[in-house]
Amino acid sequence: MAKMKPEDINVILATDCGSTTTKAILIEKRDGEYRLIVRGEAPTTVEAPFEDVTMGVLNAVGEVEELSGRKLLDDNGKIISPANGEVGTDVYISTSSAGGGLQMMVAGVVRSMTGESAERAALGAGAIVMDVIASNDKRLPHQQIERIRHLRPDMILLSGGIDGGTTTHVVEIAELVSAADPKPRLGTGYKLPIIYAGNKNATKAVEDTLSDKVDLRTVENIRPVLERENLGPAREEIHNLFMEHVMAQAPGYKKLMSWTDAPIMPTPGAVGLIIKTIADMEGIEAVGVDIGGATTDVFSVFRPESIPEGAFNRTVSANLGMSYSVSNVFAEATLPMVMRWVPFNMNERDLRNRVKNKMIRPTTIPQSMEELIFEQAIAKEALRLAFIQHKNFATVLKGVQQQRTIADAFEQTASGATLVNMMSLDILVGSGGVLSHAPRRQQSALMLIDAFLPEGVTRLAVDSIFMMPQLGVLSTVQPQAATEVFNKDCLIHLGTCVAPVGPVKKGGPIMDYKITLPDGKVESGTLEFGQMKLIKLGLSDNDLPLKARAELDPHHGLDLGRGKGHKLETELSGGVVGIILDGRGRPFQLPEDENIRVEKLKAWMTELNIYPVEALNR
Repeated sequence: MAKMKPEDINVILATDCGSTTTKAILIEKRDGEYRLIVRGEAPTTVEAPFEDVTMGVLNAVGEVEELSGRKLLDDNGKIISPANGEVGTDVYISTSSAGGGLQMMVAGVVRSMTGESAERAALGAGAIVMDVIASNDKRLPHQQIERIRHLRPDMILLSGGIDGGTTTHVVEIAELVSAADPKPRLGTGYKLPIIYAGNKNATKAVEDTLSDKVDLRTVENIRPVLERENLGPAREEIHNLFMEHVMAQAPGYKKLMSWTDAPIMPTPGAVGLIIKTIADMEGIEAVGVDIGGATTDVFSVFRPESIPEGAFNRTVSANLGMSYSVSNVFAEATLPMVMRWVPFNMNERDLRNRVKNKMIRPTTIPQSMEELIFEQAIAKEALRLAFIQHKNFATVLKGVQQQRTIADAFEQTASGATLVNMMSLDILVGSGGVLSHAPRRQQSALMLIDAFLPEGVTRLAVDSIFMMPQLGVLSTVQPQAATEVFNKDCLIHLGTCVAPVGPVKKGGPIMDYKITLPDGKVESGTLEFGQMKLIKLGLSDNDLPLKARAELDPHHGLDLGRGKGHKLETELSGGVVGIILDGRGRPFQLPEDENIRVEKLKAWMTELNIYPVEALNR
């Protein structure tokens, strides 16, 4: 395929090869702007009997051909490029998580310092981190060696020590890896790739220890000094090795790689890239979540004063998903925590059977309103637990003394304050079947609000048909196309959540509001504690959110982002749901009394039109 200048690209074909489904999208430049034209999908064909990922790709592209009327495949089943009139595409790109995605181990000297920096680098590149080996992880050397042998990752990222520091510990870790003599997960005819990104003074010793047994690559130290992380070179090398080794061994990928105009990217890495691109272009703080069948990925971009360029983090909760790992959600959250979101009683044995059925038949969808309410209750808990893990991981650098006393230094080494600041968050974006395909968009909005508990003023959105991975890789080829399609076709703007923060005595008013809608109509009143209110404010003719002027005056020393008790005058964005005023308090606590809890849930769900009224009054 010919390489083209970004400005000459008018037709784009993109696929995402997932573990079960391969999705294809067609984007065209029409009337000076890039828009999504059609989407097609087909089962992924990486496993037996087909064992050739390109068959699923061609089937998905064939569906796009039929729906769009554009001929994309020639008589030999090859993608036609470049585009000429109604035939062919200028660019073809792809992402993949088929065959289990990218699975890595990382190793560092100190678990909470270089170990965690290495984990951040791997997660940011789109990997699932299977384990973190560290000198101080309390396992004996033979246990660590056994673990490396047993896991068979796709690659290992090895780090440790600041440049110029002691080399002993990082060389010891290299010796552990050498003793394990690890074998790769896919393919037998090649050595396991290992990236060394530690103390440059130890490079020679690490090479002497490992180069005979593994395919060793050396990049810049991910923690050259204690105060700074340098994750870029390691992430880039992970992508290169993913293409060169992992993808090359998976069935049919060599052929697919010869078709694409940009390197194939791991799906989660591409989703993170589009969220980071949008956050950087708009200078905003964003949280994105992708809840799948087996895992839940959380992405965030926050801009604390200490990190002016913004801090990007990604976490994978590998045991929190809606089908394959739904039993884990149930076990980790516990039944009472799931059932607190359900506004009626359900038989416990029946519930447990439903969960097991979902696990063994992952493609089934709820067949009754009762099942839907129960599934969405599980989703809230999966999202909540994944976000707790993310907050614990997205922290300021551990080991960096930020104040001058010894006590402070020790405290910060142990914990590392989280970078996640819900009050300064601008937008929360949800993705994955349970959020993208909820029968009513109000359900997606409430799942996000209940799970993440946004504070102050926060925009809410969902990915319409899960095209963030393709847009992520597209941002490396044609950023304008990626951002235009993201804003106009990918994101479904749900609206804005307004939630005053601070301790509240039960009952009483917590906020006065006056909201002037675009047509001049004024919605005003007082929000009571424990109340939720929906104010309709939709989208403009070109599907962008309408704006309303708002005067928000919190009571009792509550805070909306300007400080306790300070009035906030701002612009609120609408959406397919509208403006949601959440007066349930932060921190949020559901009533302990069973009858009051059910009454409250029904009141909130009725006000926001979450489910049909007859379903709530069963």
